[in-house]
Amino acid sequence: MNVIVVGCGRVGSQLSTLLSIEGHNVVVIDKDPEAFKRLGSVFNGVTLKGLGFDEDILEEAGVRECDAFAAVTNLDNTNLMAAEVARKIFGVRHVVARLYNPVRERTYTQLGLDYVCGTTLVAEVLMEKIMAGHGHHIASVGDVEVVQFLGSSAIEGKKASEVEIKHRFRIAAVSRGDAMFIPDPDTVLHAGDRILGSVKEDAFAKIERYMEE
Repeated sequence: MNVIVVGCGRVGSQLSTLLSIEGHNVVVIDKDPEAFKRLGSVFNGVTLKGLGFDEDILEEAGVRECDAFAAVTNLDNTNLMAAEVARKIFGVRHVVARLYNPVRERTYTQLGLDYVCGTTLVAEVLMEKIMAGHGHHIASVGDVEVVQFLGSSAIEGKKASEVEIKHRFRIAAVSRGDAMFIPDPDTVLHAGDRILGSVKEDAFAKIERYMEE
């Protein structure tokens, strides 16, 4: 998998090294070349000096062949800008951003950005999200995560009760067109519905087929 990581601080360097160890092609972007010294000795990817929202820098980093993009600098505005450029201008399918200030959660959510809040952020969590590509993160409490995602073709015609998993996955709300509603067990779901729900970590593999990639 081709991955671009913007920011080579403590978290960015750990994330990049983990991905490199797993055999992925990693390009790390940071405006400070000294930051690259944080990368582990096993890192065998590419480093690139520049701003993560600079289109020319992203082109040089190979963003058009990028499978996943992580913006993990220590500035929310930078992460937001980089994530939006990657997703909207270059069409990267899976973008994850680091969030420091919880006040900005509404902005990230409205933009449909997958993110991890800085208070609980660790490189391993980011890597799991990059690898899973399961949807948009909203919040985590222990091993339960609140997510939103678009229903795939596998969800078409299924009742909410057929998709939910007792004590493992629960649908809280469904957005369809201009309407949002709380589904009954017999509510029929459709591909393209935006699903808001809570899921236990060990249940992701069982519901991934319902998530549009």
